[in-house]
Amino acid sequence: MRLLCYPRTWRGWIILGAVVLGVAGLLVGAFLYFTWMPGRSYGGPLPALTASQTLTRDRLKADVAHLAGDIGDRNLWRPDKMSEAASWIETRFLAAGYTPRRQEFPVNLPECRYGALKDVTACNVEAELTGGRLKDEILIVGAHYDTRQRSEQSNPGADDNASGIAGTIELARLLRGRQVSRTIRFVAWANEEWPFFATDNMGSYAYAKRCRQRGEKVVGMISLEMIGCFSDAPGSQHYPFPFALRYPSTADFIGFVGNHGSRRFIRDAIRSFRQHAQFPSQGGAPPIFLAPDITRSDQWGFWEMGYPGFMLTDTSNFRSRRYHTSADTPDTLDYGRMARVVTGMADVLADLAGRE
Repeated sequence: MRLLCYPRTWRGWIILGAVVLGVAGLLVGAFLYFTWMPGRSYGGPLPALTASQTLTRDRLKADVAHLAGDIGDRNLWRPDKMSEAASWIETRFLAAGYTPRRQEFPVNLPECRYGALKDVTACNVEAELTGGRLKDEILIVGAHYDTRQRSEQSNPGADDNASGIAGTIELARLLRGRQVSRTIRFVAWANEEWPFFATDNMGSYAYAKRCRQRGEKVVGMISLEMIGCFSDAPGSQHYPFPFALRYPSTADFIGFVGNHGSRRFIRDAIRSFRQHAQFPSQGGAPPIFLAPDITRSDQWGFWEMGYPGFMLTDTSNFRSRRYHTSADTPDTLDYGRMARVVTGMADVLADLAGRE
């Protein structure tokens, strides 16, 4: 039995060639559609930090040092550390001029190799900048404050994800007093790490579910998921196939990454970033089946509730060799580049929220 059937005439070969080229063209076109972003990524030497960015750098460094250094490992198997982290985040929001609120939610994990968790309470911490004429429309920016449990070694979680929490707190401080049309919420979520991820026990899922139950109009959310690891070394950036064909191999940029349903929101955000920030940026909004790794942060719960969202990320383990190890310590982060990213995102949030 013949498994392959070849054309028998030159016309058949032409038709076959046209079909192959057409399919290839569609695939390339779809790939470019998912990955093309408006504006142009910044290139060239980074300018010196401004006075404001220098202050932001120093605050980011101090906050990461406290959360990942003084507090250290923090998850529900270390309840004292989780409680200490949540209380400290509240004090930082208070210092920034906000009145923080807690969302407590139950956690039930009958089986886990680190020990069962039954009838445990976890909490998210939020602060709100109330908008003006469009105050019922809500933008959410946040990060998870827990670390991955590791029985064999510590996991201080400086990049993952004290960097995101420090960035969230600093964004709240930078935007305090701004007159914006939409409401902006700054949130610290519990339980992003395994074994909570993609379950009802995940803090951001519980938060997004509450938003949906309240009928809140969340116009978009941004998850700060590891924003402190950068390198100028050639070959320092890696990707799952086929994204290496499209994106740079040097880890000197920040990524705007989400699903296809959030494409418009991502494009609006990266367009604004490229207008305001002198810092390299890349973005993409592929379908999940093509890039399952895009689900790996707190935006997942918001997608489940039908809200658009993306993660702002240094690409995690595709860049950092310290990911989920005891080497993820505060002294390894690039706070100058973090400051450029965060100050740029402050302008992005102001644009997305609408300036009054």
